[in-house]
Amino acid sequence: MAPELSLAKISEMPLDVAAHLAAVEDSAAGAVATFIGKVRDHDPEVDGVVQFLEYEAHPDAETFLIDIAQRVMGDHPVRLAVSHRIGRLEVGDLAVVVAVSSPHRALAFDVCRDVIETIKADLPIWKRQTDTTGEASWKGIGPS
Repeated sequence: MAPELSLAKISEMPLDVAAHLAAVEDSAAGAVATFIGKVRDHDPEVDGVVQFLEYEAHPDAETFLIDIAQRVMGDHPVRLAVSHRIGRLEVGDLAVVVAVSSPHRALAFDVCRDVIETIKADLPIWKRQTDTTGEASWKGIGPS
């Protein structure tokens, strides 16, 4: 199984988990690991109820995403599909989907975790969170 980036995109459209799973399908894969990031109804950092999120991306965000995916995959025998949504997302909407297939589970888990952690640290996408009172705050800007 050779390393393959099957899908890497930034999208304003709802994300499709089944499409990500299909993109990493490989008869040599004995494992598929996924990560699905959803909009939750609360923010424990501010003790508030979330109404919706708005994600904004740098114009080159998709290029950054491709680079992140390729760096994390390296020479590992994996297939990878990853997408991040932008625009307005309601509670329950999918914000990010990562799917990784590999011959063995440990590698699939490791690559999946490394992809999402690197996205959180390096992908130039920011979110504006609005609570039920209408108050908005930016997240992911500045040091964490």
